[in-house]
Amino acid sequence: MKKSILFGLMGALLLPAAANAISISGQAGEEYTNIGVGFGTETTGLALSGNWAHNDDHGDIAGLGLGLNVPLGPFLATVGGKGVYLSPNYGDDGYAAAVGGGLQWKIGDRLQLFGEYYYSPDSLSSGVQDYEEANAGGRFMLLRPLSVEAGYRYINLAGKDGNRDSAVADGPYVGVSASF
Repeated sequence: MKKSILFGLMGALLLPAAANAISISGQAGEEYTNIGVGFGTETTGLALSGNWAHNDDHGDIAGLGLGLNVPLGPFLATVGGKGVYLSPNYGDDGYAAAVGGGLQWKIGDRLQLFGEYYYSPDSLSSGVQDYEEANAGGRFMLLRPLSVEAGYRYINLAGKDGNRDSAVADGPYVGVSASF
């Protein structure tokens, strides 16, 4: 009996993932670029995401995240974590296991506001003192599946062992995305 309830709950969590959309996005700031992909990031249930950010002066990061999207009134809240490969220009390559989440707020059929934050302390990262990633902005759907977006992205790898910080992203950006 307990096993059937457990399997039923697991199935309820995984079932919504089968109907979720795939999204692809690209953003460019003054000194950085970011490419992202997501599966189920705009609907209730499990979500999988990935991104790669590059800065010529400060290095690269590549992340893979898993989250749970939960509706909270007009918002879609995400709680989860991500594993991030770190390749700063000032320091050693390493990793970070970051925890965090975000909020999405759909305003009508075409406008969406969003924000997210992930953090990894020294104890959950290597090569850096800590890892921080934040993103906030708005997205306007031109016509399904294309959207344009603008926002602010911050990705910082705090230096360790005498190495300086590497701000992979710190500034406004514009971008495009497609959801299928």
